[in-house]
Amino acid sequence: MKVTIKSFDVAMEVKQRGVELQVNSPDGSSHHGDCYVTMTGLVWCKGRTKKANGVKLGWDQLMEICQSKETMKAALKAAKEASE
Repeated sequence: MKVTIKSFDVAMEVKQRGVELQVNSPDGSSHHGDCYVTMTGLVWCKGRTKKANGVKLGWDQLMEICQSKETMKAALKAAKEASE
Protein backbone atom coordinates (compact mmCIF):
# COMPACT_ATOMS: atom_id res chain seq x y z
CA MET A 1 0.00 0.00 0.00
CA LYS A 2 1.04 3.56 -0.57
CA VAL A 3 0.19 5.67 2.50
CA THR A 4 0.56 9.44 2.56
CA ILE A 5 -0.36 12.12 5.06
CA LYS A 6 -3.05 14.30 3.49
CA SER A 7 -3.20 16.91 6.23
CA PHE A 8 -0.87 17.38 9.17
CA ASP A 9 -2.91 19.11 11.90
CA VAL A 10 -0.79 18.17 14.91
CA ALA A 11 1.72 19.81 17.18
CA MET A 12 3.59 17.45 19.51
CA GLU A 13 0.62 15.33 20.53
CA VAL A 14 -2.34 14.27 18.42
CA LYS A 15 -5.20 16.72 18.87
CA GLN A 16 -8.93 16.33 18.31
CA ARG A 17 -8.75 16.79 14.52
CA GLY A 18 -5.86 14.34 14.34
CA VAL A 19 -3.81 13.23 11.37
CA GLU A 20 -5.37 12.08 8.11
CA LEU A 21 -3.63 9.27 6.22
CA GLN A 22 -4.55 8.57 2.60
CA VAL A 23 -4.25 4.89 1.60
CA ASN A 24 -3.71 4.09 -2.10
CA SER A 25 -2.68 1.00 -4.04
CA PRO A 26 1.12 0.50 -4.26
CA ASP A 27 1.26 2.09 -7.71
CA GLY A 28 -0.94 4.99 -6.58
CA SER A 29 -3.61 4.36 -9.22
CA SER A 30 -6.41 3.35 -6.84
CA HIS A 31 -7.68 5.13 -3.69
CA HIS A 32 -8.61 2.63 -0.95
CA GLY A 33 -9.65 5.12 1.73
CA ASP A 34 -8.52 7.38 4.54
CA CYS A 35 -7.49 6.63 8.12
CA TYR A 36 -7.79 9.33 10.75
CA VAL A 37 -5.63 9.04 13.87
CA THR A 38 -7.09 11.11 16.70
CA MET A 39 -6.64 11.39 20.44
CA THR A 40 -9.65 9.09 20.93
CA GLY A 41 -8.65 6.38 18.43
CA LEU A 42 -8.79 5.61 14.71
CA VAL A 43 -11.47 6.19 12.08
CA TRP A 44 -11.34 4.15 8.85
CA CYS A 45 -13.17 5.64 5.86
CA LYS A 46 -13.31 3.18 2.96
CA GLY A 47 -13.24 4.82 -0.46
CA ARG A 48 -14.72 8.32 -0.39
CA THR A 49 -16.60 7.87 2.91
CA LYS A 50 -16.71 11.02 5.04
CA LYS A 51 -15.09 10.96 8.48
CA ALA A 52 -18.47 11.25 10.24
CA ASN A 53 -19.61 8.01 8.54
CA GLY A 54 -16.37 6.08 9.04
CA VAL A 55 -15.75 3.06 11.25
CA LYS A 56 -14.44 4.15 14.64
CA LEU A 57 -11.99 2.12 16.72
CA GLY A 58 -11.02 3.33 20.18
CA TRP A 59 -7.49 2.96 21.55
CA ASP A 60 -8.68 0.36 24.10
CA GLN A 61 -10.22 -1.70 21.29
CA LEU A 62 -7.06 -1.42 19.18
CA MET A 63 -4.89 -2.50 22.11
CA GLU A 64 -7.19 -5.49 22.73
CA ILE A 65 -6.96 -6.57 19.07
CA CYS A 66 -3.19 -6.04 18.88
CA GLN A 67 -2.21 -7.54 22.25
CA SER A 68 -0.78 -10.63 20.55
CA LYS A 69 -0.38 -12.25 17.15
CA GLU A 70 -3.16 -14.69 18.04
CA THR A 71 -5.70 -11.97 18.87
CA MET A 72 -4.76 -10.10 15.70
CA LYS A 73 -5.24 -13.25 13.59
CA ALA A 74 -8.60 -13.96 15.26
CA ALA A 75 -9.79 -10.39 14.63
CA LEU A 76 -8.74 -10.53 10.98
CA LYS A 77 -10.40 -13.92 10.51
CA ALA A 78 -13.64 -12.62 12.04
CA ALA A 79 -13.52 -9.52 9.81
CA LYS A 80 -13.02 -11.61 6.68
CA GLU A 81 -15.88 -13.93 7.60
CA ALA A 82 -18.18 -10.98 8.29
CA SER A 83 -17.48 -9.43 4.89
CA GLU A 84 -18.30 -12.61 2.95
